[in-house]
Amino acid sequence: MRIVTYERDGLRGAGVARERDVVCLRGAGFADVLALVRGGEAALAAARAWVANPPADAVLALDAVRLCAPLPCPPKILCVGLNYRDHAMEAEMAIPEYPTIFAKFANTVIGTGAEIVLPTKSEKPDYEAEMAFVIGKRGRHIQAADWREHVFGYMNFNDVSARDVQLAVTQWTMGKNFDTFGPMGPWLVTADEIADPHALDISLTLDGEVMQRSNTRELIFKIPELVEFLSGVMTLEAGDVVSTGTPAGVGMGRTPPRWLAVGSEVVVKVAGLGVLRNRCVKA
Repeated sequence: MRIVTYERDGLRGAGVARERDVVCLRGAGFADVLALVRGGEAALAAARAWVANPPADAVLALDAVRLCAPLPCPPKILCVGLNYRDHAMEAEMAIPEYPTIFAKFANTVIGTGAEIVLPTKSEKPDYEAEMAFVIGKRGRHIQAADWREHVFGYMNFNDVSARDVQLAVTQWTMGKNFDTFGPMGPWLVTADEIADPHALDISLTLDGEVMQRSNTRELIFKIPELVEFLSGVMTLEAGDVVSTGTPAGVGMGRTPPRWLAVGSEVVVKVAGLGVLRNRCVKA
């Protein structure tokens, strides 16, 4: 299923996107997507049954709603830096022996079609196409072999970064956390729809020009390792978002560098996860 948060007439709801419509899940007992994720397999089964035969008033035309970020306020957003070998090389940084982890906060989250606001405090805003996975089952000290039990699904993510702010100090937090710097979506695809998340084409276009093109098989630390590593430090909660890193081709790695500009359209595509499209505007 393609799980969405949608907005209609100023009200948000959880739904399942089909080809031309969205089935509202409120009547199935889910006020928001986080409630569905936290409900586990029983909740997914209930949602599937509801979507298979929804009442007429639960079906909304897809073009009559606005898609928001699937999880507008995730419990945690954990990101992996330098997780593609070619990206580490273009950044002139050593291939990491351990996952490089940083956090984003809920103020960064926007959905497809929303505007990326370019901050006045940065002259080097950059893009990063990524695949993110969402935790479905709470856990601590999870073994790598058990990772599938804890992953609810997958979605596109754009780790927008202010490079001048990010690299001014050794900690990346401030350069990663400007408002609107975490586009995600358009939907959250349940894990059963993706046979192998480590075999997905990933790309990013900027104003129609391909900037990044790779495959998730090139990840240095794959999902089992990330789940084990992260849960060895902190409890992973249902609804936590983990974005797995970006391949080569980011703006700062180009000659000359290619920064986001007012009016730029950024499109992230991971195979099977839809299209995440955002335009840049001035603060």
